[in-house]
Amino acid sequence: MNKSELDFVPCGIEVSSQTLLVALGSKAPREFANTPSGHQDVVRFLERAGGRVRVCLEATGRYGLDLALTLHAVGVPVLVANPRAVRHFAHALMARSKTDPLDAEVLRQYAARMPFQNWQPPSPRALKLVAIVRRLQALTEMMTAEKNRLHAASLSEALPRYLRLEIARHLRVLERHVAQLTAAAHAFLHEDPELTERYSLLHSIPGFGPTSALHVLAELLLLAPDLDVRQWVAAAGLDPRQHSSGTSVHSPARISKLGNARLRRGLYMPALVALQHEPHLAAFYQKLLARGKAKMQALVAVMRKLLHAIYGMFKHHQTYDGAKVHALSPQPEAQCV
Repeated sequence: MNKSELDFVPCGIEVSSQTLLVALGSKAPREFANTPSGHQDVVRFLERAGGRVRVCLEATGRYGLDLALTLHAVGVPVLVANPRAVRHFAHALMARSKTDPLDAEVLRQYAARMPFQNWQPPSPRALKLVAIVRRLQALTEMMTAEKNRLHAASLSEALPRYLRLEIARHLRVLERHVAQLTAAAHAFLHEDPELTERYSLLHSIPGFGPTSALHVLAELLLLAPDLDVRQWVAAAGLDPRQHSSGTSVHSPARISKLGNARLRRGLYMPALVALQHEPHLAAFYQKLLARGKAKMQALVAVMRKLLHAIYGMFKHHQTYDGAKVHALSPQPEAQCV
């Protein structure tokens, strides 16, 4: 750690829906309201710390987003840490209990000891599209659950008929809301030429439909624009995690999952579909199986290939070309008799 890093005072903030617990220095954490005025109170509290402060909070969704944006706007360095990484760090500290004050202290220690990567907020347009798409995903999951309930209710004569009618009515409401949100997302895309182009590029990949292209595009917008392709893979949690020790322990490599689970989920179904309709990725998948890889390992490698392809397509403004992803083996020529 260099001298400039030592000049910073580490701070951990435990975020909940209603409160913020701020751990700064050796004193007990201070509590603030998780409201716009509470965020300004946090800023004033940090300004009175008597030195430059850098803050660590967990990536826990919308509850901490406005606080992170407020801190970034006034020049306070913010590290938005992966919850899994923080949990492992807490285990290393031998933290046996879990309370909000202890969690705030763990985050303070994380800011003091771990490499600090300053958070860069997405553009306002990206944040709006992500909000629309994630709401669309939530409604789609509700629809799936209701369809399963309707199917189960239709198989039981013991259940009253009005229950099936109520589930069917709710399904129609959800379908209408999904259609409205989908239209709003596409209208939002068409207002931005760059987003329109990227959506079209994703849609050119065999296996990507309108919905999957929209979901993956939204999650990719959250990545910092200066990341390279390896950092994209790590941000998705698709980077391999090795586990070996000495000469006897050599566990199979697994993905780290220290990244955006929504992005991984968004790549999963397109990868499955691409295996049926994209010969280059199918050949790559079969090659891995022939080398002894498990089916899930090979599928994850296909997801990683897709992410590499998307990175190149966005960078060079080119539609999908399977030959650049994996070359097909030449077919043997038929011999004349």
